[in-house]
Amino acid sequence: MTLRLLAVHAHPDDESSKGAATYAYYVHRGAEVMVVSCTGGEGGDILNEGLAARAMAERDMPGLRRIEMDAAARVLGIQHRWLGYVDSGMPSEDGSVPPNSFADIPLEIAAEPLVKVIREFRPHVLLTYDENGGYPHPDHIRCHELSVAAYDWAADPARYPEQGAPWRISKLYYDRIFNSTRVSTMFEHVRAGDPQSPLLEHFEGMMKRFGEAADPSTTRVPVGEFFETRDAALLSHASQVAPESSFFFWPNDLQRTAWPYEDYQLIDSKVPTSVPENDLFAGIEDA
Repeated sequence: MTLRLLAVHAHPDDESSKGAATYAYYVHRGAEVMVVSCTGGEGGDILNEGLAARAMAERDMPGLRRIEMDAAARVLGIQHRWLGYVDSGMPSEDGSVPPNSFADIPLEIAAEPLVKVIREFRPHVLLTYDENGGYPHPDHIRCHELSVAAYDWAADPARYPEQGAPWRISKLYYDRIFNSTRVSTMFEHVRAGDPQSPLLEHFEGMMKRFGEAADPSTTRVPVGEFFETRDAALLSHASQVAPESSFFFWPNDLQRTAWPYEDYQLIDSKVPTSVPENDLFAGIEDA
């Protein structure tokens, strides 16, 4: 039985900052992994002052982001699909987004292409964001809404019958990679090893943001072996991620020692399983 995982993201580069080590881990285990990018990231700015392809970014940012996404997919060994929606950008002062952008399109219309992808790929597991989108960008919130709707609608023969035979996904997870337990564990590990470490100032800022929040994680996937693959995928998105980015502030050897996981929250399961888990596919092969 070939296990299949589908991860739905708002923009190209989100897949590399939110779950890339997990995807590489499961590809290594022989699973098929597909990432869906809901938008083309057209609203992205140049966030890397040393970008070699600056001329193309200024002329054709959507084209460059497609090239970058293709490079990241090859690094990870994953399949990739575009849903084809236009990046909504951040909302205006009145909360509105551009007409016909991703967050503006009615959910029942926006979900149809994702239902088609699900029925063709037939994943056992779906990964997406929580109700806040991980952070409150309109496209991230709509990505959550779209994913949860498609999770149900893909199994409903009355929905979009022309898009293929119904398919019931076995498990739905939310990304919880940044969580209070991970941050506090790494903070304490650094402080115990070197009370003068320059990393502590960074971790103190992270503690203020995450330290008091509840940790809803149920599933810790052991992916430490693939942190370098994750970083290489993220650096493929050179217009959005500079080598000196805070994404790379935590040394991988530290992460492997203190927290060699990427974390998720099990939201729904159609198969018997129990939490905590260490495998997104737990219970599926026995179902």
